Amino acid sequence: MNPHFLEIKSLAKRFPAKQGELTVFEDVSFGIEKGEFVCIIGHSGCGKSTILNVLAGLDAPSDGEVLMAGKEVRGPALERGIVFQNYSLLPWRSALSNVMFGVAARWPGWSKTRVREHSLKYLHMVGLKDGAEQRKPAQLSGGMRQRVAIARAFAIEPKLLLLDEPFGALDALTRGTIQDELLKICAETHQTVFMITHDVDEAILLADRILLMTNGPQARIAESVRVSIERPRERGSIVHDPGYYPIRTHLVDFLVSRSHGLSGSANSGAPGSGHQGPPRIVDPAEAARGASSLGSPSNAIGNAVSNRPSHAIGKGPSNAVSHSTSNANGATDDRSVESGPLLRAVNL
Repeated sequence: MNPHFLEIKSLAKRFPAKQGELTVFEDVSFGIEKGEFVCIIGHSGCGKSTILNVLAGLDAPSDGEVLMAGKEVRGPALERGIVFQNYSLLPWRSALSNVMFGVAARWPGWSKTRVREHSLKYLHMVGLKDGAEQRKPAQLSGGMRQRVAIARAFAIEPKLLLLDEPFGALDALTRGTIQDELLKICAETHQTVFMITHDVDEAILLADRILLMTNGPQARIAESVRVSIERPRERGSIVHDPGYYPIRTHLVDFLVSRSHGLSGSANSGAPGSGHQGPPRIVDPAEAARGASSLGSPSNAIGNAVSNRPSHAIGKGPSNAVSHSTSNANGATDDRSVESGPLLRAVNL
């Protein structure tokens, strides 16, 4: 079998604690193909940002290794671009100058004219033009600042683009606009992307696959969910795709009912709770289509997760279409689902 473009093998991160060590996550293994867009979702504290920092070379794992194009990742490099939630722009530079700073570092032999033209190209791709390029960050809205950060990351043409909840601080309308621009740029450049998000609708719109993390401590990636919805995708029509709600229901069910029961801390000492290996691959949309062709659409989600451990499943079913979900005791819980840019999003 050919190796993945990005390979994460048995990754673990531990921190000193008063009594021994705190294992944030362990045995994290997955691969990403070149040109693939992968999102990762999990509750706060499970180690998503730590994994991204390890992929970026900003942090070192306690165990395991990260290989990109067959080479081990050790320290930061310009072949990996990062967009953080807080923009991370240089406040004394203009939008154009912020992008040019990264481009000049990436290609030190380029002339200033070439650096400028290349930087303007990507600023225009994210919709910043007509004088906005010359404004400093303090003169830009939050959405415009994030566009500058995205343009800077794309402009250095990284082999891997890392996004740490890049739209989390934006309002719904601005978030939707930038999501559309991100989809367009990725389609044009075939960029490989690893993105953290808390929004299930955002993940379905953007990703080819969605990695689901269990709760921490001792978190792990339990499932790799295929988003079998054809591209190009549009936010106005994706909700009408037959695969949309089966995928969404599966994600919400995992986050609400199963993520705690599948965590390492919940299973510590249980038979088979040691080495887990790569996450299980599921395809809820394909399962729904298969079940529908057999005349049993209600069995679609059950077919998609037919091998999941019975002890990890809540007794009450999750309903991702309504505003409420049922918890393990069968009681309605309205806290887990809230209004979002595409119908509703899980609030983690």
